[in-house]
Amino acid sequence: MKKWKKVTASFMLSIVTLGSGLTSLGAPQASAAANAVPAYEVKFLAKPELVLNTDGTPRSEVIQTLGLGSTPKNINVEYFDTNALGLDQQGWNVRFRKKDDKNNYELTYKKRYPVINGDINSALTLANQEGFDKSDDNYEAEIDWGYGKQTLSFSNTKKVNTSATGVQLPSEQAALNMLLDKLPGKLKNWTSSNWGKQQLTQSRAYGPITFQRYEGTWNGQELTLEVWPIRDAAGTGIQNIVEVSFKTDDTVAVSGLRTQLLQLLENNNWLIPADGLKTQTILERY
Repeated sequence: MKKWKKVTASFMLSIVTLGSGLTSLGAPQASAAANAVPAYEVKFLAKPELVLNTDGTPRSEVIQTLGLGSTPKNINVEYFDTNALGLDQQGWNVRFRKKDDKNNYELTYKKRYPVINGDINSALTLANQEGFDKSDDNYEAEIDWGYGKQTLSFSNTKKVNTSATGVQLPSEQAALNMLLDKLPGKLKNWTSSNWGKQQLTQSRAYGPITFQRYEGTWNGQELTLEVWPIRDAAGTGIQNIVEVSFKTDDTVAVSGLRTQLLQLLENNNWLIPADGLKTQTILERY
């Protein structure tokens, strides 16, 4: 069983509703395989003015309450899409990133489905009809569970070794070439033959952004707090975006753990009572 590592603290600003992006290689056909079995990532938005110091680091009471380490990992990330956000409109996000403690680049291709009124099974069934089922071990199925909504995602992550140190990214074109080289078949032929390849070929980088990840242990769960310095809406400054989250594949315990974390953040007046998607915010602002 997979060991889920992180509980993430992040602040995401843009409330979004994602379309399902049906495959149009003919009418969707029910798969013979069973629906995928997702893990969960519970994530909440936190108030940066209350949880961060003026230099963008977490305040001491936040570190103590959430059981975080005081030394963060640095991660540099950029997303790729066309100027018209053609990939995003079909529910796809393509991400390229480098962690300061790793000797590889991470290339992630993610498809999202909205969960309507908490009906996870319907989202899983739609995904199954579009080719994401239990038999596909190339994609990790996950329910992102925020303040008021859930989103189903399927992620395919590939790694490319590098001698680059720290969080140094390659040139935009070199990163795009790697993403095209590792492009999975589902995205490549999403709505028609080579559709995804054509979209990605015409894409540009959104970012890069270097964010900080603080890891710790809360209530027996490994937890992460992330601070994302994202361009503000006016484009003239930086706005710190913070997210609190944890991952688990325990479908029985997840609801109770989520409630406890929600109450903890509320009791300290750290919670932003809203849903958001930082990926969408980045695509809008870069």
